[in-house]
Amino acid sequence: MDSNIISEGKTAAIIAYLTIIGSVIAIIINSDKKNPFASFHIRQGLGLCLTYMILGYFVGQFDNWSISLSFWIGLGMLFIYGLISAINGETRKVPILGTLYQKIFASIGN
Repeated sequence: MDSNIISEGKTAAIIAYLTIIGSVIAIIINSDKKNPFASFHIRQGLGLCLTYMILGYFVGQFDNWSISLSFWIGLGMLFIYGLISAINGETRKVPILGTLYQKIFASIGN
């Protein structure tokens, strides 16, 4: 990807990983220019946020610290991985779920 495209979309890409509200703001920021770098990270960030909310509800029902802590650490590492990728200007999919997020949210940014 061209360095100009990456630098233009970097702000929206970083914002996309900051909660579900950040993902919505990034979608709005990217709605005019349709930057492919930002779109990639918006799909990843939105997927992680929705996964966190959906799985977090079910994990919370277990009322077990070891399960909850494992969930928080695992998903936290995926968020950090994606955020560092956006900061470095790379388009690396988050492990395990990244390809799925790109397929499910393919219409975002196109």
